[in-house]
Amino acid sequence: MPATPAPTLPPPTLAWAIWSLGAALYFIGFYQRVAPAVIAGELSTAFGLTAAGLGHLSAFYFYSYVAMQMPTGILADRLGPRKLLTAGTVVAALGTAVFALAPTATVANLGRMLIGASVGVAFVSMLKLASVWMPPRQFALASGLALAVGVLGAVFAGAPLGAAAQAIGWRAAMGASAAATLLLAFAVWFTVRDHPAERGYDSHAARSEANAAARPHVWADLREIARARNVVLLFFAAGAASAMVLTFAGLWGVPFLMTHYGLTRTAAAAQCSTMMVAWALGSIAYSAASDRMGRRKAPFIGGLIIALALWCALIYGPRWPIGTLTALMVGIGFFGGCFILTFAFSKESGPARLSGTVSGIANMGVIQGPMLMQPLVGVMLDASWTGALQDGVRVFEWAAYQRAFSLVLAWGALSLLLLAFTRETGCRQQS
Repeated sequence: MPATPAPTLPPPTLAWAIWSLGAALYFIGFYQRVAPAVIAGELSTAFGLTAAGLGHLSAFYFYSYVAMQMPTGILADRLGPRKLLTAGTVVAALGTAVFALAPTATVANLGRMLIGASVGVAFVSMLKLASVWMPPRQFALASGLALAVGVLGAVFAGAPLGAAAQAIGWRAAMGASAAATLLLAFAVWFTVRDHPAERGYDSHAARSEANAAARPHVWADLREIARARNVVLLFFAAGAASAMVLTFAGLWGVPFLMTHYGLTRTAAAAQCSTMMVAWALGSIAYSAASDRMGRRKAPFIGGLIIALALWCALIYGPRWPIGTLTALMVGIGFFGGCFILTFAFSKESGPARLSGTVSGIANMGVIQGPMLMQPLVGVMLDASWTGALQDGVRVFEWAAYQRAFSLVLAWGALSLLLLAFTRETGCRQQS
């Protein structure tokens, strides 16, 4: 009998190039995710916002982002990521323009909601592309690198956005972002393909897994996923590590550092950007270490314990010297990078053919942390406000921040309990 020809797999350069366009939208998503932290004063003044109002303005991004994760996962499995990424990029440009031109807080909230819903397709689409364009052993690495790309967007929304807002105004800076996002939409449509077969290559995954037409009804898919205990536990546990980083570096860290450490806005934004960079590096390190160890559960729990201990030192300790403060923030970011294992851990625990839907559910769990914590911290701050104002913006005491940030610590303790009941996958697909 003639020998079966070896599969012609896609070149790594092509696979990573296609993945990188999804990563570009994720870059923009992170930029938009943390932008309110840098222009918090301008937004509070422009729209007359309280701390709770600012928290909700930032969190409107997360409300719609989370709502889109399960639909995105389902559509990525059934329709493919190319159309999702293109549509998402166009809507992101529209939402950014609405936000830039908003005359009221209500319209600004609408713009943030459009941005969150649209960029919410990026991460799941990237993971779906990775599952067919890349070898399985690179999936965890792709997850970690995705966060690194996103954090670069967050860094760009730090000191550079602050400087741009000061030079040309925050509205003009957001308008330029809208134009750049629209250009990306054209690049995505003309370059990205859902499956290597569309470029004449074999897939790293079975072609039948990418055939959405042969799948059962969506509710049957969701019931099948719900029976995977790890997926459910990780959904509720994953938000603690992301809440630590994105609640602080993504919104409340800049005003906290300006008020209680006397930093300028640029310096405070740079400190928060440092935490985000450490978060990205930690996610890459945890992805690589987990793959080498052949374990998901132990490194996840260990990283979360260390991050929570450092969080306690940051919020309950004294006013640290700047060097110690930076070290604490870097440590929280780095060890908080353990959250990235949520995606590989969940993918290995759920049905292999529903990797997109499982990734969407996992991302919902991750993002619900900042989605809930950012506005709740604002509510807690408002409840402790003594009436102090600076340039028309509310100023909060040290004890108020301690009480508000303790909410993140409580979630972390719950997450550790839930993670204790997960089952190790050994870095292998279980079903």
